[in-house]
Amino acid sequence: MKLNYESIQNRAAWEQAGVTLPGFDWKDMAAETEARPTWVHFGSGSLFRAFHAMLQQSLIEQGLVKGGLYTAETFDYEIVDNTYGPYDNLSLLVTLMPDGNMKKTVVGSVAGALRADQSFPEDWEKLKAIFRNPSLQMITFTITEKGYALTGMDGSFTPLAEKDFAAGPEGCVSAMGKVTALLLERFQAGKFPMAVVSTDNCSRNGEKLRNSVVTMAEKWMERGFVSRDFTAWVEDEAQISFPWTMIDKITPRPAPAVEQALTEAGFEDMKVKVTSKNGYTAAFVNAEGPQYLVIEDRFPNGRPPLEKAGVFMTDRDTVNNVERMKVMTCLNPLHTALAVYGCLLGYDSIAAELRDPELKGLIEKIGYVEGMPVVTDPGIIKPMDFIHEVIDQRFPNPFMPDTPQRIASDTSQKIPIRFGETVRAYAQRPGMDPKTLTFIPLAIAGWLRYLLAVDDEGKPFECSGDPMLEELQGRLAGVTLGHPESVDGRLEDILRNPVIFGSDLVELGLSGRIEGMVKELLAGPGAVRATLKKYLGN
Repeated sequence: MKLNYESIQNRAAWEQAGVTLPGFDWKDMAAETEARPTWVHFGSGSLFRAFHAMLQQSLIEQGLVKGGLYTAETFDYEIVDNTYGPYDNLSLLVTLMPDGNMKKTVVGSVAGALRADQSFPEDWEKLKAIFRNPSLQMITFTITEKGYALTGMDGSFTPLAEKDFAAGPEGCVSAMGKVTALLLERFQAGKFPMAVVSTDNCSRNGEKLRNSVVTMAEKWMERGFVSRDFTAWVEDEAQISFPWTMIDKITPRPAPAVEQALTEAGFEDMKVKVTSKNGYTAAFVNAEGPQYLVIEDRFPNGRPPLEKAGVFMTDRDTVNNVERMKVMTCLNPLHTALAVYGCLLGYDSIAAELRDPELKGLIEKIGYVEGMPVVTDPGIIKPMDFIHEVIDQRFPNPFMPDTPQRIASDTSQKIPIRFGETVRAYAQRPGMDPKTLTFIPLAIAGWLRYLLAVDDEGKPFECSGDPMLEELQGRLAGVTLGHPESVDGRLEDILRNPVIFGSDLVELGLSGRIEGMVKELLAGPGAVRATLKKYLGN
């Protein structure tokens, strides 16, 4: 069984192998999508294939829409070459069930994969044509939080942003520059309205996306590349809306164990490939079953009936409350704590960490004890139900090949929301005091200890990628395991940084406690485990 259009015409063979095939013909879907495109998704990786493409597939199979969607890659173009072209834009979704079963589904709603870059003229012209089409209703994104950033840690514009400001629409290279250039095409074609929707896992994602696009447009206007009419159109949310969203579905990089199981079952060409930009791709994508998508319902040119595919369509306040529930309390801070301590304790599996009494106890304290008192109930999802599902079902799933090393990437960008917002809530609410917190400071201390890139046995390891890694490790140079005193005077500048923590932890009275915990974690080999046991009373 080789994954392509011709092969899946032999439906009996695929269905006998336990694979669910699309209930429509790919060629008919692709023709409809080309004639009347409604949806383009930026970011062609695993989450898109496992979630967004499956949403549209569900709608097609219910007879609610006829067309599929396009995906556009802004960063790692080898993903398009490796993952879409060889398989006629089909993917094999492998849903990893807690009982060890693999639910296999062919994803067939992607009409085409395009490299969103002017150095690929054919793909770029195709994207421009799609954006000029009045039928286009929305574009969505999974490009990670840093894909929206135009400024660095100090608040100044990044060199890449400055380059795009100077180059204008015809020479932009950043994701935000490319999207703004494509919006200019739509403006010039007839000022057709559209929704621009971030579905990345970051707080106030619609606001971040809007700010970056508006800034790009304004900088181009200042340099004479675009008119004031264009910037006014982009800023008018009755024309171009930027809905806020909350998304949740774990889609780890394709796992060798899944590759082996599929190959042994007779599937051809399932080999995992690594791009030159360290992207992991395969014909299949492995993912957990649970998923959530909550979207602010503001679509000035209409939208697919996403609620019929299980999406919560609601108002901004509800989206924000669901997102805060997840990112501040019920999932993301737990993930980050597991990530940094998992690396320190030598784990390479999130599921295995849940069998560790100290690590499970740590996230239970962070979530149930310290997070729940300040969580906001969004109404549409119960926080306690959500966090129980995370701790008792999702994280412990032994068949989910997720790693602390993956989750530990870009931690400096995640801490302001995952821990900082809860700390601020304790500081702002009457009768609450951040100095009463223990386990969130312990998670922060664990991250600072992690930055030394030495595990609890004293062995070096490689920290995951982070835009601030070099700077932070430079500030901690000379801090060594076995010498707790080496950290004296080294943390204050870091803990004062509101960009990292969302507030000044020194002013909030947490710096002494965190520094003390870091010293305990540095006492020598085995100190990480001993410190966890001490604070958990184990």
